[in-house]
Amino acid sequence: MAESTEQAFSTEQLVNDVLATIEREREREIVARRFGLFDRKETLEQIGELLGITRERVRQLEKSVVTRLKTTAEQQGLPHIPEFQTQLTTLLQSIGDVARVSDITAKLVNDANRLEQARVAFLAQLCPQLVVLQEDDNFYHSIAVRSAYDEKKLKSGVSKLLEAIKQLGEPKTAEEVATAAGMSDATKAAALASTSKQLATLNGRWGLVKWPMVNPKNIRDKIYVILKEQGKHMHFNEIADAIKKSEFKRKDVTTQAIHNELIKDKRFVLIGRGIYALKEWGYEKGTVADIISEVLKKEGGPLHRDEIVKRVLKSRYVKETTILLNLQGKPQFKRVAKATYALAE
Repeated sequence: MAESTEQAFSTEQLVNDVLATIEREREREIVARRFGLFDRKETLEQIGELLGITRERVRQLEKSVVTRLKTTAEQQGLPHIPEFQTQLTTLLQSIGDVARVSDITAKLVNDANRLEQARVAFLAQLCPQLVVLQEDDNFYHSIAVRSAYDEKKLKSGVSKLLEAIKQLGEPKTAEEVATAAGMSDATKAAALASTSKQLATLNGRWGLVKWPMVNPKNIRDKIYVILKEQGKHMHFNEIADAIKKSEFKRKDVTTQAIHNELIKDKRFVLIGRGIYALKEWGYEKGTVADIISEVLKKEGGPLHRDEIVKRVLKSRYVKETTILLNLQGKPQFKRVAKATYALAE
């Protein structure tokens, strides 16, 4: 079942009926291959070689046919297009007036595979009330309601969001980003942001695609996001469980792999048996003995064992007996009075 609407049509049937209005078979072939309506998309060169014509001639014919189809659609002369346009416009308006082709296809049909996406984009391009934004280095292939956006307005809106997020400096909710960008509608701001390849979202917050908190690229980044979201130290088994339950695209990682990454990455500090925290929270790497030494160095003199335990527990999640055993058993510490210790010379 589709996410929001029950599939009431076959995109293949719609496309076939539209193509049937093109008289010449060669022109039908060009459109089908250029838009990838039945197989992968093909280049001008590939189609030219197949049909025995130049690359430029293929381009001219494609442009001519599509222009003709659009004109016929404006006069309501293409089969199914008015109904398709109404359905797609209603759906787009409910989610912010714009969406990626992949996302809108997933809401229209049961299996939003590459062919289905190509067909929806092709049909949308023929709808007078819709705007299709072609994919490039900065934007995903997207569809918008023409009464809300033209291509220039879409791109300028995304630019505002980008600048606002850069100024905010960290991931924020759609509401916070919209406010920073001077936009009144958070739903429309999020819809716009979804078309940009420079922005990403995770756990309800938007940020730059290069920020691990919204676009974790590897296991280490995912561990960082989990710890940051939790705001407290966690055992590596807990981190593994949290990743499996997360919104990450890929979460099929083993507990051993997670433990290995925790050990290697300087962002994480072991503070107890299998328990890790973020270095940015003020933790430093080192054994319990190292931490005791640091405590005594900062004090500049002897300290009662209870005070030593209290201070060590601020940066290590260990048992008190572990601290006491280090105090009593390590050569770098000496007892200078009853239950009082200092650094050995």
